[in-house]
Amino acid sequence: MRGLTQWILDWGVPTLTSLGLLYGLSAHWTSPSYTYQVFTLIHEPQHVVQWLSSIAGWLLVPAIIGGVAGHVISARIESVKNLRQQELFGRRTINDRLRPPGLIDHLGSYFHGTEPEQLFADAWVRMAHRNDWLRAQDHWEIVIRDTMCTKPYSHLDRRECLRQTQGTMRLVLLFDALGGTCLVCDQRRR
Repeated sequence: MRGLTQWILDWGVPTLTSLGLLYGLSAHWTSPSYTYQVFTLIHEPQHVVQWLSSIAGWLLVPAIIGGVAGHVISARIESVKNLRQQELFGRRTINDRLRPPGLIDHLGSYFHGTEPEQLFADAWVRMAHRNDWLRAQDHWEIVIRDTMCTKPYSHLDRRECLRQTQGTMRLVLLFDALGGTCLVCDQRRR
């Protein structure tokens, strides 16, 4: 395990157990509602245990909330496509400069392609998009564009990224298309 789940198991459960024990001890001296009000800094503490509850409420609760929020934000930022600094402004060869960028495949070319390409084109156009070739092509291009911008493809050059993305998405989308669904159509209906 890693990430937030591991943090909860390593630190969250022991901290929550300690806070629960401290809350229980403090509630034993007074009422649970008064202990809650001391813990949330509404009332001032009267016992040593309540002072500990007050300090824990003052220090630990914002720290835990801030830690979880920081972890979630950093995980979100990290999930964006990232490139190593050496690759970011690297020089392209003459061949790379003269070769035009790749184009997203036209679904019509799959109609006369290999058997797996024909199966995908048939399922994607006929079943998922009810023979609407323009909408099927548009949604195919949207899926390819969005998938190319994800982290698993960030280390590839633009031609290899396009090739691998199209191959992967033909496999992934085939099962949905055979069931008559499209990711883009479903997302737009929401």
